[in-house]
Amino acid sequence: MRIVAGALMMITAACMTPAQSEEAVPEHGSSPGFRCEAGKAQALVGQSASGELGARASALTGARTIRWVQPGQMVTMDYRTDRLNIELDGRNRVTGIKCG
Repeated sequence: MRIVAGALMMITAACMTPAQSEEAVPEHGSSPGFRCEAGKAQALVGQSASGELGARASALTGARTIRWVQPGQMVTMDYRTDRLNIELDGRNRVTGIKCG
């Protein structure tokens, strides 16, 4: 009898819907509170890549992550609203700044 009661309780618990949270549910490919705005960092195009430049670009754009893209480098095609892509030339200078 206890086994049947325990099984019924587990089945009932499995069917219950969890309480709705007030927190925002993150959309696929983003982090809550972070949204990249590449236009704010376009003045960095032409400068040499460095950790300092990456930190400035991140602060200017609001991006959570940065991806440095070398010439000919293969990158994933997933789109992330919170990621900044900094494209570089063969001399390690910034040629483009885009979100994604």
